[in-house]
Order: sequence, then C-alpha cells, then structure tokens
Amino acid sequence: MFNNIGPMGLILIAVVVLVLFGRGKVSSLMGEVGKGITAFKKGVDDSGKELDEATAAKDVTPEDEKEKDKA
Repeated sequence: MFNNIGPMGLILIAVVVLVLFGRGKVSSLMGEVGKGITAFKKGVDDSGKELDEATAAKDVTPEDEKEKDKA
C-alpha cells in the first residue's frame, strides 16, 4: 500500500500535517518523541548493566578450602 510513496508524497504529507496541527504542536510532539527515545535508550542501557552484574562470576568456594589451597 505504502510502497509507492515517493519524496513528493512525503513532502505533501508533511505540509498537510503542518497545516492541520500548526508548527507549535508538531515541534512539541517531536520534542516528546525525542524524550521518549532517550528514556528508552537509557532503560536498555541500565537493564544491560543489571544483566551483566547478575551474571558476573562469583567465587563460591568455602573459606576452609581457600585456606587449604594457600597452604
């Protein structure tokens, strides 16, 4: 359906959106979209860090066995 939209079609759609909503509404909407994308990226990075911390190798050797290895 949308395979035939070319550059002129996109320009026409942009002009119609600007006429309908005005420049102020469109710019504030784009600002909100930008904030949402930033928050999403931050969430993905934070979850990646948590996953790395959760899967980090931990030494679970009992203390008495550690002392035997040192001696």
